[in-house]
Amino acid sequence: MQNQFILLLLFLGLTSVFAQEKTQIILKDTFKSEEIDPLRPAKAAFYSGVLPGLGQIYNKKYWKVPLVYGAIGTSAYLYIDNQKNYNVYRDEYKNRLEGIKSDSQFLANLSESQLISAQKIYQRNRDLSALFIVGFYVLNIIDANIDAALSQFNVDEKLAFKPAVIKNDITLKNDFGVVLNYSF
Repeated sequence: MQNQFILLLLFLGLTSVFAQEKTQIILKDTFKSEEIDPLRPAKAAFYSGVLPGLGQIYNKKYWKVPLVYGAIGTSAYLYIDNQKNYNVYRDEYKNRLEGIKSDSQFLANLSESQLISAQKIYQRNRDLSALFIVGFYVLNIIDANIDAALSQFNVDEKLAFKPAVIKNDITLKNDFGVVLNYSF
């Protein structure tokens, strides 16, 4: 009798286990992970290298394009203007060495040392302008690269980095510091 009771209990216990439906609990994933494109910074830098400002357009930072063209364009204008002035003073100096009189009253009043000095000044300014053109071009490429890399950086609202003023209970003075908070 005792064995029959155990068998009956086992049979009922096993059937109740098999009779239960398996319910699946599916939680909605609230954390959305964006795909990180490792080639995005390289593409932006390449585009800016091909055409200045194109990397900024690729990064959707359209407001930077006028800054890029303004910087490179101003430097190019100054290069051309300094080259033109250098040529004027150089040609006047060469004409004087050949004994040709100047058509300009202003240039005729300058001495040879003043002409040489003016040539050096305009040559130096021209070379600096060329350096600025190259510098702004490289800066344009670097900006596009860094902006593309930082645009993929995950900035979470749970992380806070704030300055804090803490009242010191011992000295009754305010202490200044920085607080890093992470909320769960």
